[in-house]
Amino acid sequence: MSDSFMVAARIPMTRDGFDRWLDTEIPAAADAIENPDAMYTGWFWDGKSPENDWNLDRDGCTPRSLFAEQIVKGHGAVVLRHRDDALEAYLFHFGFDRWSVHMALLALAAAGRNATGDAEALFWAETSGSLCPPDWNGRLACLAVGPDAARFRARHDLTEVIEALRPAESAFFELMQRLHGDEPEAARDPEFVDPAVLEGR
Repeated sequence: MSDSFMVAARIPMTRDGFDRWLDTEIPAAADAIENPDAMYTGWFWDGKSPENDWNLDRDGCTPRSLFAEQIVKGHGAVVLRHRDDALEAYLFHFGFDRWSVHMALLALAAAGRNATGDAEALFWAETSGSLCPPDWNGRLACLAVGPDAARFRARHDLTEVIEALRPAESAFFELMQRLHGDEPEAARDPEFVDPAVLEGR
């Protein structure tokens, strides 16, 4: 199993919706996801129970505060932007940081309230951070997100989801190249992170 744990999504959303989402309090799993215990069903960790992993100290956390803190402290790498009428997120966590991963999924579940259509958030582990082919069997979870509800889905065809995420994947690779090239300021570049995320930081 890789030490690179990834969460990514492209959720259709207006600019106003994106700004509202940034200041939405991240909800508890029971309030955000219809079936949190089914997180791994049908994927690589099928049979593993995530139950205790959802007992999170959220303490009024919002997407803005969650992701800004990760960027400022250099915890992993964050691509988070509003692009072509959608929220794009491509998030790298070094190791299985359960709190950060599950908080990211809850934040994306909450984004459905401001979405203009349905989408899917992916969770996987892969050394390079690559999306991998749609039929790759190493993915860990898929969260369907929409205006009406969020719920985990078992294995299904991800071709369109992967294709829609390719621009965010490319941005992630560019960000990592710059960070490895001793450009820590790249983490704040508007190409990768919407300035509103870091407002006041």
